[in-house]
Amino acid sequence: MITAAQMRAARALLGIDQRQLAELAGISVPTIQRMEASADVVRGNVDSLMRLLAALDGAGVEVINEGATSLDGGRGVRLKAKMKASDSSTAEPSAPPRAARRRP
Repeated sequence: MITAAQMRAARALLGIDQRQLAELAGISVPTIQRMEASADVVRGNVDSLMRLLAALDGAGVEVINEGATSLDGGRGVRLKAKMKASDSSTAEPSAPPRAARRRP
């Protein structure tokens, strides 16, 4: 399984656009667009999903399912499990760094 967010993150890691991913996977750009527009888990025909996953794997992206560990141990990005409501009150989000201002 792959989610739409994982697809977008994989493209970002590879530095490619939807057209390039479509070419790698041998599927159409509209199919990639529909997959990435999914609410959560990507829906599509099995052949297209298998082509997509094989293309990402061949390009060096490992899709890690929730609760699974990475077998390869390479660098990556993973979302943390959602925090419980009681946990969120104790954690303060850090502020993003302020951009440096240019002087004329």
